[in-house]
Amino acid sequence: MIELIFPDGQSRQFAAGVTGRDVAASISKSLEKKALLIRLDGELLDLGRPLERGGRLEIVTRESPEALDVIRHDTAHVLAEAVQELFPDTQVTIGPNVEDGFFYDFARDEPFSLDDLALIEARMRQIVDRDEPITREVWDRQEAIAHFEGIGEAYKAEIIRDIPGDQAITVYRQGGWKDLCRGPHLPSTRHVGKAFRLTKLAGAYWRGDQNNAQLQRIYGTAWATDADLAAHLKRIEEAEKRDHRKIGAAMDLFHLQEEGRGMIFWHAKGWTLYRTLQNYVRRRIEAEGYEEVKTPQVLDRVLWERSGHWEKFHDSMFICETDDGDMLALKPMNCPGHVQIFNHGQKSYRDLPIRMSEFDGLHRNESSGSLHGILRVRGLAQDDAHIFCTEGQIESESKAFVELLRLIYADLEVDLHSVKLALRPDKRFGTDEQWTIAEDTLERAANAAGVEVERVPNEGAFYGPKLEFHLRDAIGRTWQCGTLQLDYVLPERLDATYIGEDGQKHRPVMLHRAILGSLERFTGVLIEHHAGAFPLWLAPVQVVVATITSDADDYARHAVATLRRAGLRVETDLRNEKVGYKVREHSLAKAPVIAVVGRREAEGGKVALRRLGSARQQVVTLEEAVGLLSREATPPDLR
Repeated sequence: MIELIFPDGQSRQFAAGVTGRDVAASISKSLEKKALLIRLDGELLDLGRPLERGGRLEIVTRESPEALDVIRHDTAHVLAEAVQELFPDTQVTIGPNVEDGFFYDFARDEPFSLDDLALIEARMRQIVDRDEPITREVWDRQEAIAHFEGIGEAYKAEIIRDIPGDQAITVYRQGGWKDLCRGPHLPSTRHVGKAFRLTKLAGAYWRGDQNNAQLQRIYGTAWATDADLAAHLKRIEEAEKRDHRKIGAAMDLFHLQEEGRGMIFWHAKGWTLYRTLQNYVRRRIEAEGYEEVKTPQVLDRVLWERSGHWEKFHDSMFICETDDGDMLALKPMNCPGHVQIFNHGQKSYRDLPIRMSEFDGLHRNESSGSLHGILRVRGLAQDDAHIFCTEGQIESESKAFVELLRLIYADLEVDLHSVKLALRPDKRFGTDEQWTIAEDTLERAANAAGVEVERVPNEGAFYGPKLEFHLRDAIGRTWQCGTLQLDYVLPERLDATYIGEDGQKHRPVMLHRAILGSLERFTGVLIEHHAGAFPLWLAPVQVVVATITSDADDYARHAVATLRRAGLRVETDLRNEKVGYKVREHSLAKAPVIAVVGRREAEGGKVALRRLGSARQQVVTLEEAVGLLSREATPPDLR
């Protein structure tokens, strides 16, 4: 007999080998109908899997949050079955979940087309209607390899060979179709439902290695209900409207081209936006005691080896060799250079904390396939800073950083959604004791700042744990931008010391921190968050003075000069076009304020202000407009 403990604390005895379905049926017939999976001591298992041990058991239904990942994974299996029914010469490889959906990689000589997606999706719905049972089987390793090789599934056979010897080889049958998988899965294809959509095609290399065969990837999204799918598709539609590349072109902010792949050509308006954001952050952090420095763009390989970055990141570095045989690398990060400044001259405990910032350019050799607009680039800058402090100062410095991040996010009108504590990875420097202290200290500091953290295993940097700050944009998407990393390792590797109260040398602790992260990426996030309609202080063009008739041209020039003297960024539109046309055009370019002037306004010394997104206009004197707009156009930290 085994003992199962239910969420309400009650326990019952069952015969060994009982299934989750049997347990659900013993509670009620209605629960048996709703049950999809079980959770035993935190592990999700198939509903039909025999239980040989007791523990804490929960019945998982479609309404349970845990069910969604399994629904998506099962939808990927239904996709693979549909593809092989329609295109029998196709090999299946892997099909994991991704954010909001799934993908499956296929090996096939002939490329899929977008028209194929509609055929595949229709077949998937047929498979759901068939209500094919999904059952788990444990196979002998060698028999499994021979079977998949025998049916032409070479990729599956390779996967099996790489599975550790102490792990079972499990195959799931889905009607007459089968796939290698760890599971768990739903009881049958009916439970997948039809709230799915195939979304796009892409290329992918087997196991992500460009030296391997190229595969075809089909992406899809799947949800528990039709309403959830509809809401997701609505978000996708809205996201397409907010695409920073489209808005960037409409606002004349930047462009990208092949000759500078992964590098941004900032136009005057885009560079104004970028510098306004950068200068705002610069003022905020200078007010908190940060000192800005500048370190070399190119450093010798020797320094990168000493810091540990060469071992970890050299594949992502742009490297050059001099005629003298020196191997140099463009810096992908600032931290080793900041340690060199710290090491220049003796430091005392009285000097700490030292807060060192830098906005200089960084370069990272990102793969071509990962580049995406200005969200993922090769040339970037960060609002990067490093705090050198004592162990006793870690908590107060971390708390101050969280408070500063919150202030800046509030000024930029973005919401702090969540904070994650990324814990020690498998490959790391430093001792376990250092990691335990660092992880616990960061969590205490976050809690002291009123932040609850989610602990995420294996996601820390190679030198220390980190707090990851996720913001939420206007359409509900989350973006990880800010970070605070606690590092005992780099000061030791680069021999950073200070003289303590006892007159002896001590190692400082190093806090790596950024609030925006990559300014390029954050600018892209802001463009999409605001849909280009920035707060007046951030907008690259704040006011457009547009004339109704040419006899108001001189007054328009006077108005522009007056507004510019007040510090506003102003453009003039004196074209011989109807004012309605001008208003529409500048609205598409996201001009926040259009000041319309005609003969009547010129005679009265007035302007008619039209706000972006509003059909109303406000007629005020030019002097009143200057006062009204200049206050609104002042950055939050200067108000």
